[in-house]
Amino acid sequence: MASRLLTLPKGAAVWLAVCAMPTAAQWLNYPTAGVPKTKDGKPDLAAPAPRTADGKPDLSGIWQAERNRPCPPEGCADMEVGQQFLDIGWGLKDGLPFQPWAAAVMNARKTQYGKDDFTTKCLPEGAARIHTSAFLKKFIQTPGLLVILHELNTSFRQIFTDGRPLPVDPQPSFGGYSVGQWEGDTLVVHTIGFRDGLWLDRNGSPLTDAAKLTERFHRVNYGNMDVDLTVDDPKAYTKPWTVRLRQNLVLNTDFLEYVCLENEKDIPHMVGK
Repeated sequence: MASRLLTLPKGAAVWLAVCAMPTAAQWLNYPTAGVPKTKDGKPDLAAPAPRTADGKPDLSGIWQAERNRPCPPEGCADMEVGQQFLDIGWGLKDGLPFQPWAAAVMNARKTQYGKDDFTTKCLPEGAARIHTSAFLKKFIQTPGLLVILHELNTSFRQIFTDGRPLPVDPQPSFGGYSVGQWEGDTLVVHTIGFRDGLWLDRNGSPLTDAAKLTERFHRVNYGNMDVDLTVDDPKAYTKPWTVRLRQNLVLNTDFLEYVCLENEKDIPHMVGK
């Protein structure tokens, strides 16, 4: 049996229960093909980023959010979360530029330890939070389309790069509607059409239906990718703001199926403060 565990700080233990799952039929130790090697035969994660047939950087691969929290003395679990999972504005000098009401909402949500978080209820976490989640993401890049598969609830996201415009009046959704275009070696993605009331992090920083997200995907080298996320949400923030969400390539493994609602027993007991 195997499981992926999350390490959260004291007082933030309300989270999705990650259950043990059998691995006999999983490819958790299968070698990744085409990995560049150093002279001593180890993966060369600093090698140049691969490219597609048309010369664009190939973003394909399995990625995980960079872990930027120190491990406790007893060590970390194999899927500890980073600071930006808890607070997406971590690292910004003055924090997020909240509107007063948005700051009050975030503080109220934070004191309830995530009781009302969409992910606590096994609902989608949205386009921004996928970059800070401890679950794995698989990028599949094809001409005209980048697909992001997410281990959490076996969900997906589509980013169209075929030149189509954003929809004019989209039905509000958890993930929004995304189109992208290349600017040199950076894929610039614009997303609109969010449902109101989404969370950007575990603390509960809000995202409203007025939000526009811009992501700049840049594969720095073979093993690392930067996602510069700009949030322009005039309902919730006094100005647009940008954070860098670093991603690390994960080798020699694959997804474990994770369906949050399967045998779920925790939600009725999550009462907050």
